[in-house]
Amino acid sequence: MNRIVVPRTLVPLALVPLALLAGCGSVTQSATPSSATPGAAVTASAPISSPPVSSPSVSSKAGLKPPTSTKEIEVEHAVDEPPTVTGVRFAEHGGFDRVVIDLKGGLPGYSVRWVPELVQDGSGEPIDVRGGAYLQVSMHPAGAHTQSGSPTWTGGPIFQAALGNVRNVVKTGDFEAVVGVGIVLDHKAAFRVIEQKKPDRLVIDVAH
Repeated sequence: MNRIVVPRTLVPLALVPLALLAGCGSVTQSATPSSATPGAAVTASAPISSPPVSSPSVSSKAGLKPPTSTKEIEVEHAVDEPPTVTGVRFAEHGGFDRVVIDLKGGLPGYSVRWVPELVQDGSGEPIDVRGGAYLQVSMHPAGAHTQSGSPTWTGGPIFQAALGNVRNVVKTGDFEAVVGVGIVLDHKAAFRVIEQKKPDRLVIDVAH
């Protein structure tokens, strides 16, 4: 397994149809649609500037093809204050499943890597959820609670998805400025990460 680190000044660009992201159905958390600008898809190659550069979007009628790479991703973003995770939602699209992490206050740094099992952040205790493969999304610095300690991402920790490949989405932790989101898959498959702003979102697409 190769672990690719993408420098802060190097991020891959892809044109993302707004309609696919804003129209993510079968959600676990409510979300407010907006006229967000197209985002940037993060892969393991092809440099672009950071933050993502807006470009004319590909026609939504043409659709977005499933991802093709299984390489792990790590991206750094400088933020003044840790962004807040407000919810996670998911839906099935043609050839891939989409998990959307809604954020407030910007985009944090993040890593997406393959793990043998999902564990609770902090304690390291295994989470009782079964799948054929596991993707761990770790956002840093980030939080999923208010200053008074109330959770901003409610419910869980296990959210049943039952999509084409994504079985469950799991809240693995909110500990020491790191928020963890585990994606339980039926089988290992290619994935990509898309950054969106206005509102801020991280999108993980996983092929069927």
